[in-house]
Amino acid sequence: MSTIEAGAERRPAPLERADAEELARQRQRRFERIGRWALPLLIMVTAIWLWDRICVWNDIPHFILPRPGVVLETLVADAPLLFSSLWVTLKITFLSLLLAVLGGVGLAVLFTQSKWVEMSFFPFAVILQVTPIVAIFPLINIYVENQTAKLLLCAWIVAFFPILSNTTLGLNSVDRNLLDLFKMNGASRWQTLWHLRLPASMPYFLGGLKIAGGLALIGAVVAEFVAGSAGQSTGLASRIIEAGYRLNAPRLFAALILISFTGIVIFLALSWLSNRILRRWHESALVGEH
Repeated sequence: MSTIEAGAERRPAPLERADAEELARQRQRRFERIGRWALPLLIMVTAIWLWDRICVWNDIPHFILPRPGVVLETLVADAPLLFSSLWVTLKITFLSLLLAVLGGVGLAVLFTQSKWVEMSFFPFAVILQVTPIVAIFPLINIYVENQTAKLLLCAWIVAFFPILSNTTLGLNSVDRNLLDLFKMNGASRWQTLWHLRLPASMPYFLGGLKIAGGLALIGAVVAEFVAGSAGQSTGLASRIIEAGYRLNAPRLFAALILISFTGIVIFLALSWLSNRILRRWHESALVGEH
């Protein structure tokens, strides 16, 4: 066998090189899928262990910084009280989010249909967004009598702007060539909205929805803090205030953990919803399949 033939046999074929590259990509994707969950879990476990060791090493009293085990015991022992308060907070959160979606999408559609409407009302939406809710609540407390309506209005103000802003951006970001095509075929303004603008704005709307979900929870808790300072609210924020007054740090930490866990669940649920809607046609949901 000649030297040239031997060298040709030693060199891998293009197909074999492609298979090796594909196997390497598959291994990398597998490691990334595992790391996406394993790394945060590892860091969380390490942080909890350090929290526990700091309490032990420094002999910190439980009413200042309770150990994780004490917080878990309190969460189980006070579950009926804490979860009933969580339900109150969740009702405010989801109702305000629903109203934010209805109001934000409806107003965004009006903005798209008329630039005059957008120029007239969008600055007021910006004012609501940039004004701290704790500064607005005293006025709401004066003019609104119903306690639930007060909390709902505060949470809605916080969650409303991301829906409005993102949906308006999506409705105005339609491909101009497609708009011209619809005009050439005689499509009406509402046909263009229904068949072109709304589908094209869906990724923007869902992105705003994920933001608004967390902000609705934050708005509900902040509103409960302000309204519950006089014992008028039964949400989780009022339990935190009560625990702070009584130096009941384990219950305070348990309520904080419930709020954080609720926010994570809301974000994951909305992310799952976004992926289910976009996965068949939008690039952002197809990245994991490439």
